[in-house]
Amino acid sequence: MQSSYKVAVLVGSLRKESISLKLAHALESLASDRLKLGVVEIGDLPLYNPDLEEKVPAAWAAFRRKVAEADAVVFVTPEYNRSVPSVLKNAIDVGSRPYGKSVYSGKPAAVVSVSPGALAAFGANHHLRQSLVFLDMPVLQQPEAYIGNAAALFDESGHLKNESTTAFLRNFMKSFESWIDRVRD
Repeated sequence: MQSSYKVAVLVGSLRKESISLKLAHALESLASDRLKLGVVEIGDLPLYNPDLEEKVPAAWAAFRRKVAEADAVVFVTPEYNRSVPSVLKNAIDVGSRPYGKSVYSGKPAAVVSVSPGALAAFGANHHLRQSLVFLDMPVLQQPEAYIGNAAALFDESGHLKNESTTAFLRNFMKSFESWIDRVRD
């Protein structure tokens, strides 16, 4: 068991005041000191095109390096049209190519879906899990994290104000830490 783990956090929303980004920061604050979470930016990644592998864009190289250096990955995503946002799918494609050189393979993962609506981005959560199976990422199964009505969970400063959600997410991060220990051993 390692003393600490570096965890890449991929946020599927680019909006500055994104609920998903606020939740990603909340996860960082609720994780134990053993988990070193850091958001890896995905908004500047050129769209995946195999032709670009001949001269890899600097943004791709930096992204791939950051994810490769991580011990685990947390995906925090909203839902667009019952699936993941294109920016997150692009980050998955950029990191998983060229075939056989995926930066994701074998890394423990967790998925948190976030929505201002009541369905809590259930569709995005499960679509993302399908991709993670192909990427050979062992995904935390329980507890599942569907965060609905999320806009009401944060104060004006972007901090969680709901005690039950805070307790749930703290437990989620403890479970993820145990999952990483189990998978990485």
